[in-house]
Amino acid sequence: MIPEDNFGSDVVANRMLSAGLALEELLVTAQKQDCLTVGIYESAKLLIADPDSVVLCVLAVDNEEDVALQIHFTLLQAFCCDNGITILRVSGVRRLQQLLRGEETNKNLEEHGDFHCMLVTNPQADHCRLQEVGTYCQESRKMNQWIPELALQER
Repeated sequence: MIPEDNFGSDVVANRMLSAGLALEELLVTAQKQDCLTVGIYESAKLLIADPDSVVLCVLAVDNEEDVALQIHFTLLQAFCCDNGITILRVSGVRRLQQLLRGEETNKNLEEHGDFHCMLVTNPQADHCRLQEVGTYCQESRKMNQWIPELALQER
């Protein structure tokens, strides 16, 4: 491997790490501000009722073999694309559970425990982190990655 290859992969890894940390902070802040909708069905209801309020859709999956989940994701992705909503696909459902079940347990999380889809609904919810995640998604799309992806690391 030549040094340029190492440099390029380091830049990508650092960018992904930075975007992952920004996403984690954004989700925690959005949850505290009651601007986070969690769960596939809850998210679908919100998207139908008020798609203009949604600024980010996070789809989390660790098991690619769940066909029903993939169908839900396809429908959610299509709806988000049609409505100009940024989509980010992440692996690391356990990390999301750690983050969002932390100090304050949200009633929505308690009842459903479905972390496969999350919507951030307030553009003021930690705006700089939202902008950082949005920039990562734009850059990923420019590199022909239709749905940007991140891997969250368990801690």
